[in-house]
Amino acid sequence: MNEPFDAFGTGRHRPTPPPGQPGPGRPPRPPQPRRQVPPPPVDRGPAPRRNPDDHGLEVFERRPQGGRRANRQPPPDERPTEIIHLEPEEEYAEDEYYEEDEYYEDEYDDEYAEDEFFDDDEEDRAEPQYFEDERPEHERPYKPRKRRRALGWLAAIAVIALLAGGAWFGIDAVFGYEDFEGAGEGDVLVQVSDGDSTNAIGTKLTDAGVVASPKAFVNAAEDNTKVRSIQPGYYQLKKKMSGANAVSKLVEPTSRVGVMQLRAGTQLDDIKQPDGKTTDGVLTQLMKASCATIDGVSTCVPVEELRKTFEEADLAALGVPEWAATEAGKVEKNRRIEGLIAPGVYDVKPGWNARELLGAVLKTSATRMQSAGLPAAAEGTGKTPYQVLVIASLIEREGVQQDFAKVSRVIYNRIAKNMRLELDSTVNYVLDRPVVRTKPEDRARAGAYNTYQNTGLPPTPISAPSKEAIAAAEKPADGAWLFFVKCEKNGLSCFADTNEQHEQNKREAQARGAY
Repeated sequence: MNEPFDAFGTGRHRPTPPPGQPGPGRPPRPPQPRRQVPPPPVDRGPAPRRNPDDHGLEVFERRPQGGRRANRQPPPDERPTEIIHLEPEEEYAEDEYYEEDEYYEDEYDDEYAEDEFFDDDEEDRAEPQYFEDERPEHERPYKPRKRRRALGWLAAIAVIALLAGGAWFGIDAVFGYEDFEGAGEGDVLVQVSDGDSTNAIGTKLTDAGVVASPKAFVNAAEDNTKVRSIQPGYYQLKKKMSGANAVSKLVEPTSRVGVMQLRAGTQLDDIKQPDGKTTDGVLTQLMKASCATIDGVSTCVPVEELRKTFEEADLAALGVPEWAATEAGKVEKNRRIEGLIAPGVYDVKPGWNARELLGAVLKTSATRMQSAGLPAAAEGTGKTPYQVLVIASLIEREGVQQDFAKVSRVIYNRIAKNMRLELDSTVNYVLDRPVVRTKPEDRARAGAYNTYQNTGLPPTPISAPSKEAIAAAEKPADGAWLFFVKCEKNGLSCFADTNEQHEQNKREAQARGAY
């Protein structure tokens, strides 16, 4: 049966006669080497009118080999079409044909060679149309892939890898940072606060002109583990130091200045030990903490200047809490702040004057005593907060921590019975002697602090009480004890309800060599 020939590319392919075979109305032709053979003509009637603007040129459209025909639907041609059934050979492209009949000639002249069709100028050439290849993947001709896009991806990956490497090894390794050279010049004080990180310290050093940038300090500190143990306080350094030199100087113990470590039981003035040595009191320790040599100038504030300042100053304005300022203002001027500077570590800045030094430590002490319960905890004792502080100072000097609550009960019981306290610590306080016992002549001396001669509490605390002593003064142990004596070499005391029991405890203590 004859099949209608699709001249408009609707999916059917026109067979092309192989070389040497005659077609309709054509003589036999010898085989030609790989020449494109145009399809047989189709009678469609008179040729369409040409546009005069085409300059007499005949325009055609060339289809790329292996492309898909455009899906164009022309009006149906009802005229009969001659069908030629020929077997195609591989040397002929199965889907290549020419759409304009007028270009077909009976003779296969060279004028129909492929390059002859494209000799016209580009302006007169028809725009080619490209179609998708519908053949299976394994039948398509091999086309080498372009490498330009792959090279672009490789370049992008390389850039990402470079940035990731810079983040991994540190931005500083790529961009660098500013740093001074050498050990520096001039003196400067820098304060390290509680909780400061290494980067925060580096920022403070940069602001003070010690290092050129925080990174100079941070990077140098990575290899020095001592940086992690830097304590809050003031440090004396040099200006324009390299990061490495700043780290080395900062971790030296001698670089920290302005520090005062006050132990519990320390009194305001110095005391003499039995071996002849002197134990620094609060005022001497504060004077030493104020000392530094900044650019060749000493910053020490003498003890006498400190004493004169608190004797003449308004205590509340100086930093003494209100619950203590009134009662402390009534005692001897040289003992007004006794017991009001709590034990602990203080950081003072060398270069402060006497008032600034005293104000700093007194305000810090007020906070510490408040955390220990004063003044609120004194309400249940029947004593004023200042009196509780006095009792705490007696407890600190008379016993060890394991006995604090019992010693506190003895003091409260004796005061309740209007008995003299008879404490050697109060007698020795005015004598500046830290011995346990007193001589008869010492106990016979008159004075407000002689609890062998007077009933009740001494006018002021006799030392800086610890928070444990303050807690014992706020809440004494339960018991009927009225006496105690040191009966063990480790400082523990023996307690008694009666004087007879107390004398027996004293004899046993002496036998054990407790005192």
